[in-house]
Amino acid sequence: MTDILTSQGDRASAALVEKVPLETYVPPAKPSLIGLSRAEIAERLGEIGVSAAQRKMRTQQLWHWIYFRGARSFAEMTNVSKEMRRELEKHFTVDRPEVVAEQISNDGTRKWLLRLPSGNDLEKPHEVECVYIPETDRGTLCVSSQVGCTLNCAFCHTGTQRLVRNLTAGEIVGQVMVARDRLNDWADRENGSRLVTNVVMMGMGEPLYNFDAVRDALLIVADNEGIGISRRRITLSTSGVVPNIIRTGEEIGVMLAISLHAVRDELRNELVPLNRKYPIAELLQACRDYPGASNARRITFEYVMLKGVNDSLDDAKLLVKLLKGIPAKINLIPFNPWPGTRYECSDWEQIEKFSEYIFNAGYSSPVRTPRGRDILAACGQLKSETEKLSARERQALRAMAMTD
Repeated sequence: MTDILTSQGDRASAALVEKVPLETYVPPAKPSLIGLSRAEIAERLGEIGVSAAQRKMRTQQLWHWIYFRGARSFAEMTNVSKEMRRELEKHFTVDRPEVVAEQISNDGTRKWLLRLPSGNDLEKPHEVECVYIPETDRGTLCVSSQVGCTLNCAFCHTGTQRLVRNLTAGEIVGQVMVARDRLNDWADRENGSRLVTNVVMMGMGEPLYNFDAVRDALLIVADNEGIGISRRRITLSTSGVVPNIIRTGEEIGVMLAISLHAVRDELRNELVPLNRKYPIAELLQACRDYPGASNARRITFEYVMLKGVNDSLDDAKLLVKLLKGIPAKINLIPFNPWPGTRYECSDWEQIEKFSEYIFNAGYSSPVRTPRGRDILAACGQLKSETEKLSARERQALRAMAMTD
């Protein structure tokens, strides 16, 4: 009986930590080529009768038109024969997610609600949001990896919705392509005037619970013969899925951000329940072992400031002690309370004291500037229309997308 109760308790604990996807992806009858690697494109071409001798050349043509020029139809691909274009049109598309709504903030931040194509006509189309944050020296796109979220972080309103399903590589890459479409940002890179210069995997979802699709998507985004955003300008944020942190460095090679938010396991168990599975010591060891981490490629630790919860100078001192030996910078995030939350934002004076202690210990410790509040574009606010939202829910705020 004890074993049975223990097993039931373990399952209940796991349910509190991780949600299970409710649905799976059903591809359209005519699938999009977006999100496919070169090898996958060549394989699809073989399936429609393109000879082995021509596949490499045709693949390179498609890659250039899709990811470098941003072609929205095969008709635009003028160096591909008309016969080949007709054959491609029969079997494939280059469709991106559909823009259902666009909102533009007073500060220039843009939020798009995107509807995802589906082959299931009986199912309501899934939707996600992504956010573009312009600054004087860069333009950052905050990209989603799931419809909903696997996790249940206590201070994050996004985590209150169901995990509907993981996004495909094409749906992740498609968000970047939609942004370039809407911003007219497909000009040749040589002129140096690109608007989308940085990508952060900080939208809806936990990227490392959708590792394969996120990896495949980011490798396409970083490919210099296509979209061409440098790996050093791509940041993946995780709440601490330890087994996939090293894989991220080895297989993707992008910058890493950790949603830390607490320096003691008992508190982090509450704020970030995933900590019950991967406690702080394991998480930080994975950070120490992260391939390529250096003073030039520091790991970002995100820390939301909660009044009377995690904002004392003792917390700051322990944070500095915990991060010793890790090339790190610390983003302090003023918490934006939402109706029903039991947390409050730390007083500004306390945030400054916390930041000053960390800075004097030798760490960069910027306080993140809120962006896009008036259009509900904050990380933690992103919530797909797949779920019905009350007016009360739509007021929910967390911390803003990382822009430093």
